[in-house]
Amino acid sequence: MNPLTDIVLPLALAFIMLSMGLALTPADFVRVVRRPAAALIGLSAQMVLLPLLAFALVSAWGALWVMDPSLAVGFMIIAACPGGVTSNLLTHLARGDTALSISLTAVTSVIASLTIPLIVTAAKAWFLGAEAPPLPLLGTIAGIFAIVTLPVLIGMVIKRLRPALADRIEPACRHAATALFVVIVLAAVAVEWPLLVAHFGEIGPPVLLLNLACMAMGWSVARLARLGRDQAVAITLEAGLQNGTLAVLIAATFLASDLMVVPGAVYSLVMFFTAGAYVAALAARRPAAA
Repeated sequence: MNPLTDIVLPLALAFIMLSMGLALTPADFVRVVRRPAAALIGLSAQMVLLPLLAFALVSAWGALWVMDPSLAVGFMIIAACPGGVTSNLLTHLARGDTALSISLTAVTSVIASLTIPLIVTAAKAWFLGAEAPPLPLLGTIAGIFAIVTLPVLIGMVIKRLRPALADRIEPACRHAATALFVVIVLAAVAVEWPLLVAHFGEIGPPVLLLNLACMAMGWSVARLARLGRDQAVAITLEAGLQNGTLAVLIAATFLASDLMVVPGAVYSLVMFFTAGAYVAALAARRPAAA
């Protein structure tokens, strides 16, 4: 038993998801129904197109260059994960549709307990075949639900029953959750540093390419659907910023694979720089547009 991956990491992720729930209300889910066009485009980009894009990119990269099959599964794990609280914050800073971003994060976080095990199981079978480590489907669904979905629901219940308390503690919890996310990602990179160095040629370029491709895909589908600039910004950031803590948890705890941890950990670092540059570019264009 590894206390870090079996106890600390699940509890940390549960706290992060609880902090998200403290800021959510049923209206965030109702908004998806009331504004179906933008929500459906965003959900399709996040839950369908993003994993397909990752699969195509990793398959093509593996065909042209060498890539360890376990690394390929690690790429699919991060692609299967929902967005995180960071996407909501950066959407707000970019003056995008923050309400849409929150709604997409809320919905994808709730249904992730069903979609992630299916995508990861398929990726293991495709890339690893008979060598794939076991991943009990029902047990994984129950585990992800308990660590990801249930804390969000508990946070929403607190928000509903004790709104004053939720409003008072949510900012502190959100800042603590953000710091915790950064610490977990940095710790994962530090622990897996020898593997990262050994496989840098296999990891670095495709991680950057996947992140940029996800953001470009989010922007493109939003604009092709004739959504507004604010909605396109929200969908772009939602597609490019994934829940790296959850990716590390799945690889380290449910699959017990150090190599599968590396793509998610590196992606979580890269996405801050690309998303930050994107937000900065939007901010630079605002005075010119005005």
